Amino acid sequence: MKTIVNLCHNRWFVYAGSEIYGWLANAWDYGPYGSLMKENIKFLWLKEFVQKRTDTMLIDCALFMNTKVWEASGHLSGFSDPLMDCKECQERWRADKLVDEFLLKNTEEKEPEDYAGDKTDSKILETFIADKKIPCPECKESNFTEIKRFNLMLKSYLGVTEDSSSEVYLRPETAQGQFVNFGNVVRSSRRKLPFWVAQVGKSFRNEITPGNFVFRTREFEQMEIEYFVEPGTDDEKYIEFKDKSENFFKNILGLKEENLRFVPIKKDELPHYSKEAGDFEYNYPFGWWEIETLANRTDYDLSAHMKASKQDLSYFDPVNNKKFLPYVIEPAMWLWRIFLSVLCDAYTLDWERVYLKLDPKVAPIKVWVLPVVKKIWDLAKKVYEQLSDDFVCEYDEVASVGKRYARFDEIWTPFCVTIDTDNYENWKVTVRFRDSMEQELVEISELNDFIRSKLR
Repeated sequence: MKTIVNLCHNRWFVYAGSEIYGWLANAWDYGPYGSLMKENIKFLWLKEFVQKRTDTMLIDCALFMNTKVWEASGHLSGFSDPLMDCKECQERWRADKLVDEFLLKNTEEKEPEDYAGDKTDSKILETFIADKKIPCPECKESNFTEIKRFNLMLKSYLGVTEDSSSEVYLRPETAQGQFVNFGNVVRSSRRKLPFWVAQVGKSFRNEITPGNFVFRTREFEQMEIEYFVEPGTDDEKYIEFKDKSENFFKNILGLKEENLRFVPIKKDELPHYSKEAGDFEYNYPFGWWEIETLANRTDYDLSAHMKASKQDLSYFDPVNNKKFLPYVIEPAMWLWRIFLSVLCDAYTLDWERVYLKLDPKVAPIKVWVLPVVKKIWDLAKKVYEQLSDDFVCEYDEVASVGKRYARFDEIWTPFCVTIDTDNYENWKVTVRFRDSMEQELVEISELNDFIRSKLR
């Protein structure tokens, strides 16, 4: 991970937030290449799940929502972590994660009775940690305080005064925007079930133990879909979306199959709103962690908001002349975690060079244009202008061609177009391929089509 982090900082992908003031912990700024790459992942998701579908609608909801939304959804009362402080070193830990790590290392041990991750009763967690003498990961002592529940919602205020009447919360997920707008979407779109409502946007959680670079942050971007279906069809729709997500990770983003797995969540560990759920996990340098959660949320959310708002959110089926609350299949992806998985997957070190080997569709810069010598910059700029009509390109005339090739390889540029006087006079340029390092002469008039064919 240290190598990946250094690469990101040195090659314009990710910077420490507010760095000139000593950094703000767990805040990250995406640099020129990181921003482009993140947008490419987002674009591929939108293309696959929105643009290519006839049953999908995209919405964009506010970061602030009425506090009653979070009361109805259960976030204000139940969205919390069980935290313990080590009395010896004063480090703070999630009790359920201490138990999970212990069980992972001691496979002969059984889970505590009624274990349900962070939803487990605090006394059960405290007793198990004390009985098994589970140590603090920092100082290795086993001497913890009682558990305190810490709500993950980030509070703010809207208006002139800062009191309870002006309290609001930054959204901890994008999903509730889709649920509270279900009636609006049905009325305005006149769509019939089943249909998807998609959203991409930032969410915020006051994580106590953020870390592992951009993997766990307090500010993050989600790509979420709420798939509204008729009850009774939800099981098959769940399987359908599991296959679509797997295809996106493997065949669209190009993640290696051996680094990806789907882990069903045990029945006794399911969130209270889920009938079935599972995580797509990626094998990071720090272990297997989720990059998408797929859940069958039943009609929990629509039912809760209908009850709290006194608004009818049911759906009328004109074909069968019946009214019902739809079930919801929800695939929720973490954009920044996927960004990190793509980085880790692409990092390649062979005997002669370090480079990032990735599907060209995700690469931040598609084509790098470089003249063999600086004095023919005017010819190279014409080629750059032609290519930049269709692709994100960069131009570089500094240092030897070999050094420039190495620099471009390290930031994933799949194609370098080299201009020299002899070939240019014959209306040709040299295209060099990042992975194979092979070179091919291409007619300038056919250059854009040639590059486009390699990006498919």
